[in-house]
Amino acid sequence: MCGLREACSLVEKSGEILLKEGTRLYQAYGKPRITEGYHCNYGLNHEYEPLLFGGSLGPRRMTSPAKCAGWSLSGHSFFVAVLFQPERAALRGEVPPVVASFVAALQ
Repeated sequence: MCGLREACSLVEKSGEILLKEGTRLYQAYGKPRITEGYHCNYGLNHEYEPLLFGGSLGPRRMTSPAKCAGWSLSGHSFFVAVLFQPERAALRGEVPPVVASFVAALQ
């Protein structure tokens, strides 16, 4: 188990996320900074990051200051995991960029 930390302070809040250039997630959004909504009570235990990110799974999104908010698997056509909720854009009638990128990867 990766380990969880105490309650997240981002429940029902939005936060800025810095995207790493050249990654699938950066390509999905097309810009270096985004703001996304959260509804979480969990997060990474930083003690386990070396185990989690030791291979092809790696952090691809970072929040400020340097907290990991998402990952992708290198060498995979589309494998991403995020702690924020991109699907909440649909509540505003918008297609979430990460969802549009996933659909495009299927074609």
